[in-house]
Amino acid sequence: MTDIAVLGTGRMGTAVARRLLAGGNRVSVWNRTPTKARALAAAGAHVATTPAAAVARADLVLTLLTDAAAVEATLFGADSTLAALRSGAIVVQMSTIAPDEMSRIAARLPASVPLLDAPVGGSVDAVTAGELTIFAGGPAAIVDLAEPVLRDLGTIRRCGPVGAGAALKLVVNTALVTALGALHDTLVVADGLGVDRAVALDALAAGPLGSAIRRATASGASFPIALAVKDGRLALGAAGAAPVAPATPLAPATPVAVATLHLLDAAADQGADVSSLITLENR
Repeated sequence: MTDIAVLGTGRMGTAVARRLLAGGNRVSVWNRTPTKARALAAAGAHVATTPAAAVARADLVLTLLTDAAAVEATLFGADSTLAALRSGAIVVQMSTIAPDEMSRIAARLPASVPLLDAPVGGSVDAVTAGELTIFAGGPAAIVDLAEPVLRDLGTIRRCGPVGAGAALKLVVNTALVTALGALHDTLVVADGLGVDRAVALDALAAGPLGSAIRRATASGASFPIALAVKDGRLALGAAGAAPVAPATPLAPATPVAVATLHLLDAAADQGADVSSLITLENR
């Protein structure tokens, strides 16, 4: 049995906490919006009122927060989260942030606090099934220590030093959203040619867009468009592309990614899952 703190109980954080509780671990949770954490009490979690209280007994501290600013505010803010950490506790940073943001966080942590850069591939449905891909960046010895817990969430892919996990996650996310953008456009062409969408999807499923179709039809997945936009901007910024706004011309080096980001930016419901860009039925 391991003592684990989960900082951030949005949909992913809640699913992670439930999975770890089901595995017999002691789990403390904290969220900036307390009501989002209270439902976990019935599942056996200790709901803490501050991040410091959540991490006080933890062997592993998992952060699943919106962005780097939220991670830094939680770890280094007024609640003295770092001071409350037990000796040897490992911070496992699972939020999707840029490699340079990950390095900045690592530089602010004392040498006595081990850190793993561990964003994930997959959504709530993958957490529930224990089928996440965990992009682990950090010293091999620290990955080894965290592996028994992380393995219950999915498969660990060792990426290299801190920052390498964040980098690979942005690569994977870029592939996901551009594939969904390509599927969106392909179905528009199908409509224009009078091809029934069910027929088009059946033919496309065996081709290069098959993974995009599986994601578009997945149940229980949750990747809000607003977060996809955030991740897209991080990826393009890290790749050296110009900042992207709706009026920005297509960047010569990344025209497909920029066009997809424009499509995401224009979505009316930024809280909807990215698959909502795809209408699977005929319009």
